[in-house]
Amino acid sequence: MATMNVNGRELEVDEEGYLIDLSQWDRAAGEELAKSEGVEMTESHWEVIDFLREYYEEYQIAPAVRVLTKAIGKKLGPDKGNSKYLYELFPYGPAKQACKIAGLPKPTGCI
Repeated sequence: MATMNVNGRELEVDEEGYLIDLSQWDRAAGEELAKSEGVEMTESHWEVIDFLREYYEEYQIAPAVRVLTKAIGKKLGPDKGNSKYLYELFPYGPAKQACKIAGLPKPTGCI
C-alpha cells in the first residue's frame, strides 16, 4: 500500500492516491493531496471541499459530477453550481479530483 507524508504522519492511499482511512483527513492532508493533483487551493476550492465532506457525512456516498453540480447549485447558488465553474477549480474532474482532495472515496461511476 502506498503512503503519503503529511507533517510527519504517514497516511495510506490506494493506487490512485485516494485516502484509505477517511478519518485521517484534515486540511493539511487536503493541501498535500491538492499538491499531488497540481491544484493550488483557494477559498473557492475549500468551499467545494467542505461541501463535499458535509455531503459525504450526510449521505455516506461521494456524489457523481451531475449530482455534485446540482447540489452545489442549491446550496451555493447557480453561479457556482455549474460544470464550467467546477471544472475551472478541478480541471481533472470536479467529482473525482475534488473527492480525492477532500479525502473521500472515488465517486461511483468515475473512471
